[in-house]
Amino acid sequence: MNMKSFARPLQSSRCHALHGVVKVPGDKSMSHRALMLGLLARGETIISGLLEGEDVMNTAEAVNRLGGRVSFEGDGLWRVYGAPDGKLTEPDSVLDMGNSGTSARLLTGLIAGHDITATLTGDRSLTKRPMNRVMIPLGDMGAVFLARDSGKLPLTMRGSSRLKPLDYRMPVASAQVKSAILLAALGADGETVVIEETPTRDYTENMLGHFGVTLAQKTDQNGAVHIRIAGGQTLSGCAVDIPGDPSSAAFLVVAALLCKDAELRLSNVGMNPRRTGLYDTLLEMGADISYENRRTQAGEVVADIIVKGGNPLKGLDVPPARVPSMIDEFPILAVAASCANDTVRMTGLGELRVKESDRLACMAQGLAACGVRLEEETDSLVIHGTGKPPAGGAYIDTALDHRIAMSFLVLGCVTENPVAIDDSTPINTSFPGFVELMNDLGAQIEAAPPKKPDPDA
Repeated sequence: MNMKSFARPLQSSRCHALHGVVKVPGDKSMSHRALMLGLLARGETIISGLLEGEDVMNTAEAVNRLGGRVSFEGDGLWRVYGAPDGKLTEPDSVLDMGNSGTSARLLTGLIAGHDITATLTGDRSLTKRPMNRVMIPLGDMGAVFLARDSGKLPLTMRGSSRLKPLDYRMPVASAQVKSAILLAALGADGETVVIEETPTRDYTENMLGHFGVTLAQKTDQNGAVHIRIAGGQTLSGCAVDIPGDPSSAAFLVVAALLCKDAELRLSNVGMNPRRTGLYDTLLEMGADISYENRRTQAGEVVADIIVKGGNPLKGLDVPPARVPSMIDEFPILAVAASCANDTVRMTGLGELRVKESDRLACMAQGLAACGVRLEEETDSLVIHGTGKPPAGGAYIDTALDHRIAMSFLVLGCVTENPVAIDDSTPINTSFPGFVELMNDLGAQIEAAPPKKPDPDA
């Protein structure tokens, strides 16, 4: 029997302090990319710090099915043996990517440059997410797709070893779309150019360079980034040391900030400048956050984060230009904003509507149920903080979204009444051991009582 199919309702109650030294799980974005590039590379790739959550394990299984081999070596080390001559093998059955949009979108780019046919699917949440945004540019390069209406999973695709190069200006700021095109470009006959009006996280570009691929980046006078990459390049297996995920660290950071007597040290966290928008915003709100031991690891900046609770958080307007650098952190920022002493305005959030859930709606509904005064618009959320935590006492529908689940468990650490979530199982996709770690630090998270029936239902 598959125990993952059973929901695990949990509730979080007010705690008085969080203390400890923490090592957060490996960066999810880098973990996916290290496995995929290891598949394309000649020789062996040795990965340390790989996130061992469900999303990444689904990517590892796809690598095995596409002609590579992933093995656990012990002591946190994983080894990837690349596909022979860098040529993918046609999988003998459907590739199930579970809850991971990153896996699904990047794999379409990976597969596009090879003469194979593959079918991709996912869980109930992933099959609702748009895939047209990658299917259109990859189709222009020569890949062929057959998908449900609106380009949703499951889909079947046929790649080509002679893709056409592409000159593509990104219509939306999406690191996943950009990455899919760059991976496909490795199999194109010529040079592909991707233009980003708003720069997004650059893990793919950095890691391609780490595997020996040459690409050029130039910022024009309007701030747009032009990325040029030639097809036909060979990747070489290498060692990849993955730092802690700043998105996972964010939940611990905000939890500590909201607990008056709290101090945490989070070691070896990735500080890629295109991923630190949340931390910049919290500092502007008056948070007590500092960094130590800054260094470079596998081409990425890492540091230890020291966070202390007790400082009141101020209101502010989050600059829309900052959105791409903190797109995954808006749920936990909304929790911090609900405890701020003034209004926090967040705009340009339309992309949140097509994540693992409609995160904008889920956060607005859940916070309102906890007693927060707010306004939700098509692409914005305005939260009116009162200088103290909201009442809580709500039972939250997480919509199978790991970040919604963790955000409301953090909120319950400071509300007057416990906050319950309907399903904690999705947390394992990105942060296995989150609940146990929080409780070790001083939180009070436990099984939730049965949800009371709605008398108006």
